[in-house]
Amino acid sequence: MNNKKSITNILVCGVGGQGVMTATEILAQTAISLGYDAKKTEVAGMAQRGGVVTSHVRFGEKVLSPAIPAGEADILIGFEPAEAMRWSTHLRPNGVAAVNTYRLAPPIVAIGLFEYPDDPVGMMRQSGVNVAAFEAGAIARELGDVRMVNTIMLGAIADHLPFEPEVLREIIVKGFRERKPEVAEANEKAFDAGRKAAAESASGTATTVA
Repeated sequence: MNNKKSITNILVCGVGGQGVMTATEILAQTAISLGYDAKKTEVAGMAQRGGVVTSHVRFGEKVLSPAIPAGEADILIGFEPAEAMRWSTHLRPNGVAAVNTYRLAPPIVAIGLFEYPDDPVGMMRQSGVNVAAFEAGAIARELGDVRMVNTIMLGAIADHLPFEPEVLREIIVKGFRERKPEVAEANEKAFDAGRKAAAESASGTATTVA
């Protein structure tokens, strides 16, 4: 699965405070640990809580620019469904999206610059995007900590990466063992729950909230 010659492009979007930048940092760290050249950037919005945030991470044998050209993202991680829909045009044909269906309208909705869609996930699917959609917050609450949404969303895209899912899983769990060992095991379960939720959504065996 390790092909460093091709570049993997992952776009992460959401609202400030949801963990967008943390997700890209973990993905970049994982790629670097495997010998990839990796670059990441915040390319739109503001990182403060409540603002729209979009971040790119790219890795491969040699990456010259951190920004993903439109239409070339392999994977989209949407922490918020309307933001996922807005950025889904960045996906390449046959790209995949993992979307948290919990709605958290960004400020651009409040000030009238963007009308919140009735069914953002449905619109993505109608446009041909391969979407795994589920409410990550509900899964996190079941596991006992709403802060595990980030880990759940990373688990959701793990099977689409050019390396084994266990590699990303171990990087995440190792980080918690070093900083917050008391929640390491819970985040391990969260990662696995995200993988399962994505697989069930993709196969049509789970009910999603849109």
